[in-house]
Amino acid sequence: MRRLVDKLVTLVFWGTALSLGALLFGVLGFVAHRGWEAISWDFIFEPPRNGMTAGGVWTPLVGTLELITVSMGATIPVGVGTGLYFSEYAADSLFTHVLRQSIRALAGVPSVVFGLFGLSLFVIFLGFGSSMLSASLTLACLSLPLMVTASEQAFRAVPRDYRDASYALGATKWQTIRKVVLPSAASTIITGVILSIGRVAGETAPIIFTGAAFYTPGAARSLFDEVMALPYHVYVLATAGTNIQGTRSLQYGAILVLMGLVLGISSVGVWMRARLNRGK
Repeated sequence: MRRLVDKLVTLVFWGTALSLGALLFGVLGFVAHRGWEAISWDFIFEPPRNGMTAGGVWTPLVGTLELITVSMGATIPVGVGTGLYFSEYAADSLFTHVLRQSIRALAGVPSVVFGLFGLSLFVIFLGFGSSMLSASLTLACLSLPLMVTASEQAFRAVPRDYRDASYALGATKWQTIRKVVLPSAASTIITGVILSIGRVAGETAPIIFTGAAFYTPGAARSLFDEVMALPYHVYVLATAGTNIQGTRSLQYGAILVLMGLVLGISSVGVWMRARLNRGK
C-alpha cells in the first residue's frame, strides 16, 4: 500500500511539473511565433519612430536597465541589512515577530497599491516628480519584502558551527558576519536578487504613476527625467497605439526582448551563484 501511494504521489508531482513546463514552453512558443519576425539588430538598437509604429526598442530597453540598476541599488543594501538584523541581532520578541510578519505580508500586496504609494510619497510629498528616481524607489519598495525574506533565510541557513569556530578563534561578531556569514550566504542572496530583478523588470502598474513616459526622444540622462520602460511600452503598443493591429509584431518583439533581458540577467546570476558554490 505504501509503495502504491508513493508511486501515485510521484506521478502527481511529475504530472504537475510536466504540465507547468508545457505551459511555459507554450507561452514562449506563442510569443516567439508572433514576434520573431520583428527581431533584428535594427529593432534592438533603434528608438521607436513614427508614433511608435516603426523603429525598435532601444530607448525603453535602456530605460528598463536604468530602472533595474537604480532600484536594485536601493533594494539590495536595505534588504540584506534588514535580513541580517532579523537573523543576527533581533531579539525573539513580539515586536520582531510582528515586524517580520508585516514585511512578509507586503509581498502579497498588489503592485498597483505600491504605485499609488510611490505617487503619494516620492512624486508628491518628497517632490521628486514623475521621474526615474520615483519609479525606481517605488520598484525598490515592491521588491524589498522578497529581498528581506530571502536574505534572512540565507543567513539562517549558515551552520551555527561556522559562527562558533570564528568566535573560538577570537573574531568579533562583526568580523564573523563579514568574513564568515556573508560569504557563506552569498549564493542564496544572489537567488533573491535574481527573483527581485525578474519582478522589477516586468512590472507596469508601479511605474505608470511614478515615472514611465509614453514617449521620450532619448534615454533618461538624470534621475529626475521621465523614462521609457519595456513593460509600459508593450502596454502602450497593445492598448493606446495609433495602429494597434499594424504594430502587433512590434508588441510581441518587445515582449521577446524583455523576456530575453530577464533571462540574460538571471543567467548571469545563476553563473555567479554556481561559481560561489564551487569556491566553498
